[in-house]
Amino acid sequence: MPEPPDAAPRLVTPCPLPGLTALTMARVALGRVGVSLPTRDHLRFTLDHARARDAVHIPLDTPAMLAALAATGLPVAELASQAATPRQFLLRPDLGRLLDEASLAHLRQRAGVPGPDLVLVVSAGLSAVAVERQAPPFLAAFLPLAAARGLTLGPLCLVAGGRVAVGDDVGEVLGARAVAVLIGERPGLSAPDSLGIYLTYDPKRGRTDAERNCISNVRPQGLSFDRAARTLDHLLGKALALGFSGVALKDDFDPALAEAAPEAPLP
Repeated sequence: MPEPPDAAPRLVTPCPLPGLTALTMARVALGRVGVSLPTRDHLRFTLDHARARDAVHIPLDTPAMLAALAATGLPVAELASQAATPRQFLLRPDLGRLLDEASLAHLRQRAGVPGPDLVLVVSAGLSAVAVERQAPPFLAAFLPLAAARGLTLGPLCLVAGGRVAVGDDVGEVLGARAVAVLIGERPGLSAPDSLGIYLTYDPKRGRTDAERNCISNVRPQGLSFDRAARTLDHLLGKALALGFSGVALKDDFDPALAEAAPEAPLP
């Protein structure tokens, strides 16, 4: 859909601080027409609101996502949460946090001893478009870092109707040391396609959000794929070495220091 045209400049009283728009994508310094928004900005608001609603309701293109995950060369597992329908997913977040019985049984058959160092879980969450656009390039940036650390990886798990905590079920069944959930974030009016990444050490059912680290706003207009991948690599290395994640694990990643002294593989 094309952007709405500009309103006639002679009707618009400009904001006295126009430089603010260079600092943020938020709706600031819009000016006014009488006591109202300029028509241009009102139309942009309704357009962005429609894009945010679409991001929530448009379903994930599962075949295309499975093909993109398979292209990484890792085995792929297709799973589902207990939220059987999109309506249940939106109204019953508790069901989206648990795998259904068929998925649990499938994973038990694939579990090995010892479990992997890391399992990567992908779910549409509240924005399928975010996962479709951002998950493949993020994985392309992150997987070489995991290989450099010598990490063992479990299957890439695509979970239909999954919330963040569904990664706890996946990681527990597979006996993983850590799980990272790649999930579409709640759309904003300026960002309907942001990917969130949640890292949990020693995943198991009952973990709280305070026990996770979040890397947010992963997209070309936000946090770059390379920066997000190196941040996850850094946090993962610390979590595996220290034995915990969450609020006690501070994100002190410094790109400049990382380039000067690349982090060593785990012992």
